Amino acid sequence: MTGNWSRRGFVGTLTAAAASLLSPRKSLAAKIASTESAATTSGFGQSGNPYQELGVPTVINAEGTMTMLGGSLGRPEVEAIMSQAAKHFVSIPALEAAAGKRISQMLKLPQGYTALVTSGAAGAIQSGLAGILTGDNDSFIKQLPDLTGMKSEVIIQKSHRNPFDHQLRGTGVKLIEIETRDQLRRAVNERTAMMHFTNFANAAGQIKVDEWVSLAKELKSPCMNDAAADTPPLSHLWDYANMGYDLITFSGGKAMRGPQCAGLLIGREDLVHYALLNNSPFEDTLGRGQKVGKEEIIGMIKALELYLAEDHDALAREWQQRLNTVSTQITKIPGVSTAFFTPDLANHVPHMQITWDTKVSLTTQQASQILRAGTPSIAIGGGEGRPGLAMSSFMLQPGEEQIIAEQMVKLFRKNLA
Repeated sequence: MTGNWSRRGFVGTLTAAAASLLSPRKSLAAKIASTESAATTSGFGQSGNPYQELGVPTVINAEGTMTMLGGSLGRPEVEAIMSQAAKHFVSIPALEAAAGKRISQMLKLPQGYTALVTSGAAGAIQSGLAGILTGDNDSFIKQLPDLTGMKSEVIIQKSHRNPFDHQLRGTGVKLIEIETRDQLRRAVNERTAMMHFTNFANAAGQIKVDEWVSLAKELKSPCMNDAAADTPPLSHLWDYANMGYDLITFSGGKAMRGPQCAGLLIGREDLVHYALLNNSPFEDTLGRGQKVGKEEIIGMIKALELYLAEDHDALAREWQQRLNTVSTQITKIPGVSTAFFTPDLANHVPHMQITWDTKVSLTTQQASQILRAGTPSIAIGGGEGRPGLAMSSFMLQPGEEQIIAEQMVKLFRKNLA
């Protein structure tokens, strides 16, 4: 399998996590939570830090919205409305339909488009394809991943293969790899269920995001765009629907800061309906294990409402300033350099590349492991196909940039040749 998938993976060293110790520091948010929990919770959680009670280290997240680290930090408003939702019973299919209608209005989606709250983008990929395969045929829904009587192939660019296509393969389909436009045209046949596009790999393939959907229309094949981590920019939430993609997937627990277990499947009303029929709460379905609770559905709507109202330019300036704070201090160490960049797709926020010459006797992997195993534990690794460490700041809590700067200065000074 080929393709650059590290932007949505965890690039830090897991073995170092076991050696890391709990940070003695507490952010303002943690102090507030501790005070509130101590007043209302007895037994497990009474300290205000349930992770500490379990002996699981918390970390400073300088990598970004990585699922392996828990995605993002939820907003108080989202937590509050999820608590409201937990106090009532409701028909989940009816709630999903109403939520989809509200989301389509919020995003001003094209006529005939709606949305489904799913168990992350991965759940959206599998449910979306399952719906294309089965339609509303109850027998087909029950027999997946046995594709007898159904279409059985999904076309994908070779450079777009990545670990997340496991969700496609989980339906039983065969992935047909192509590289050129001519190969694509020859590959489409009566067995073709869908053409799949991996958005963060747009630059890697010969067929780009806008041409892929045009070819799908020409060849009369449904097409899906996996855009899981591709907000910001905000407009991506409706750009691909306006291009004509039949289905688009997004993670809800990344930059939108919705429930970590939530995602969005945006697309044609019929295909979204078929996806729901293949998903929880319906039994004897491939997606029954991809349960999304009433609380997560409500929380996703609220998170999206808040995300749409944010001043994204101001946030980008704040994130850049955090990086500047770290850069100013660590570049005082002989041999240490920094450079700033923003990935074109996936985690499209300010990043900083940190490199050093032979004056510092450390490899990138060693630096990452030491920082992760330190006190406080800092998650930062290599990435984006660049040498050295790659740091993002948009998942930091206030003041953590200063902690990172201090720990890195200590690390580099200690290892000066």
